[in-house]
Amino acid sequence: MSIWWSLHLRREAASVPLARRLLIGTMETAGVDPDVSYDLSLALTEACANAVEHGGATGATAGAYRVTAYLDGEKCRIEVADSGPGLPPGRVFMSAANTPATRVKGRRGTGRGRRTRRRAGAGTAQTQRKARTQGPPAAPAPPSESAESGRGLCLIRELADDVHFGNRPGRGGGAVISFDKILKWREDAPLAAV
Repeated sequence: MSIWWSLHLRREAASVPLARRLLIGTMETAGVDPDVSYDLSLALTEACANAVEHGGATGATAGAYRVTAYLDGEKCRIEVADSGPGLPPGRVFMSAANTPATRVKGRRGTGRGRRTRRRAGAGTAQTQRKARTQGPPAAPAPPSESAESGRGLCLIRELADDVHFGNRPGRGGGAVISFDKILKWREDAPLAAV
């Protein structure tokens, strides 16, 4: 059984609860465990809030972003894409090997921070060996306790099993946040995966 939907939303705060309610309603109807639904809805809320706040040209109040959700078998994948400037250079999350990676595993995955793809420009084995011997680059610091923002992407990373932060290529650009979570089903689930 598969369910998917996609929304094209205005970059307005009122759009965030709309996306969240649609996701919760879909998962409740399908019979997804309420704890899993809550984690995914919170992660979606953070991704949408990020798109609303940062997803347009500097100073722009108009614009749109897209939310797509797939419930497919035992997994839910959610993608939020905006048309803003994208994630800033250097806003790369560190993997367990302390090498930059754009894909990280969350706490419920098979290994937190496991590198899952080769980074651009990684080069030859000699270059990779040299990078390993020079020591790890510093990881981005978490936001301070008094910071007004900066926790949303970290929260998404903790709530999902697999997370990808990236930028859309091309002139339009924009940030893309996609995350997956293995689904658990209620015992009375009408649409549980078999």
